[in-house]
Amino acid sequence: MADVNRGNRPLSPHLTIYRPQLTSMTSILVRISGNALIVAALMIVWWFVAAASGPEAFATANGFLTSWFGDLVMFFSVLALWYHMLGGIRHLIWDSGRMLDVEKSELAGQMMMVVSVLMTIFTVIVL
Repeated sequence: MADVNRGNRPLSPHLTIYRPQLTSMTSILVRISGNALIVAALMIVWWFVAAASGPEAFATANGFLTSWFGDLVMFFSVLALWYHMLGGIRHLIWDSGRMLDVEKSELAGQMMMVVSVLMTIFTVIVL
């Protein structure tokens, strides 16, 4: 049945009222990083297909991927890869029933952010 009393219902909380928690923000960023990894994967597939297609196509794809913009995208892809993996590990820990209280969940989110940045720097410098 149609709701004929739409104007008298209270509004849902808005962003100016709601204070986002660290755990919700890190979870949202895990989803964003997963989608960003799809873009990076498509760029890498484009590079492989161009390499198989011929020297002109490879020069175009390789020129794009080795440009400053391509380097920036690949750097943030490494960060997204580490962040997404650590977020998955955090969710596996939560699925086992551990670290579900607020303090430990927020500590896990902080650790996830710090470790992903450190592992990104390590990966870029060493590898």
